[in-house]
Amino acid sequence: MNVKRTFVIAAIAAATAAATGCSVIRGQETAGGYVDDAAITTSVKSKFVEDKTVDAGAIKVETLNGTVQLSGFAKTSQERAAAEKLARDTKGVKSVQNNVTVRP
Repeated sequence: MNVKRTFVIAAIAAATAAATGCSVIRGQETAGGYVDDAAITTSVKSKFVEDKTVDAGAIKVETLNGTVQLSGFAKTSQERAAAEKLARDTKGVKSVQNNVTVRP
């Protein structure tokens, strides 16, 4: 009885995996792509923390298929530009969308 139950559970799990595919979130094709994007996001955030000209807590970083989107607030246009440059210079980044707003 336990063997049959185990087999049924394994079959259901396999069917569920096959039906849903490997898509992790919208717009991404593989789990590997998701991992790459997470690594890029982490690298960009780390650069923000290391660089004293960028307030890492005020700028949000999101990555999808190698495109980094920056959002949030900067104190100056120089900080906004520095955040974009740090993101562009990160390994694996294909493009950067800088939506950071400079506070008046």
